[in-house]
Amino acid sequence: MEEILKYFTYLTDKQKQQFAALFDLYKDWNEKINVISRKDIDNLYLHHVLHSLAIAKAVSFRPGTRILDFGTGGGFPGIPLAILFPETQFKMIDGTGKKIRVVNEVATAIGLENVEAVHLRGEEEKGKYDFVVSRAVMPLPDLMKIVKKNVGKEQRNSLPNGVICLKGGNVEGEMRPFKKIAEATEITNWFDEDWFKEKFVIYVPVG
Repeated sequence: MEEILKYFTYLTDKQKQQFAALFDLYKDWNEKINVISRKDIDNLYLHHVLHSLAIAKAVSFRPGTRILDFGTGGGFPGIPLAILFPETQFKMIDGTGKKIRVVNEVATAIGLENVEAVHLRGEEEKGKYDFVVSRAVMPLPDLMKIVKKNVGKEQRNSLPNGVICLKGGNVEGEMRPFKKIAEATEITNWFDEDWFKEKFVIYVPVG
């Protein structure tokens, strides 16, 4: 939890309580439904929550923004972002129904009212959103093929609508088809923990 407060100093009491509640909730659910590596659960805040919040350093979503979290798994990056941006609407989809159950249970337990979690494959999602976010779900070219149709045209934010994903390692190959428009920002620009070395926020505008 300290990792969150270190970089997000303006949280309300409600947001602090919501973030603080995540550890026990995910630990409990993880014993029933494996959504995070069992060996990694003790690193929940650094490896999952703070990692998700790197997107918030790339763009501050304005009220009314609509976001699709594609392949959310157990709720990342969507749940941490939904806590941080309570006036932004999140639809979180995943092809594994039991993971969506965890997302819904966690969102209900902490009182998130801006989250809709649905068992759905990306190809089946027809809605339009300002941004599609994802965390290491699939190679960028494959992701873009599926979600490009879901990015709407009406712009509400300082950053043009598009796809924002969290990636690690050598991302040059994945970005090559989009090299004229895509941006990769090292997360160590914002967070100084060693774990974030060679991890990126990749943004691809669509339109």
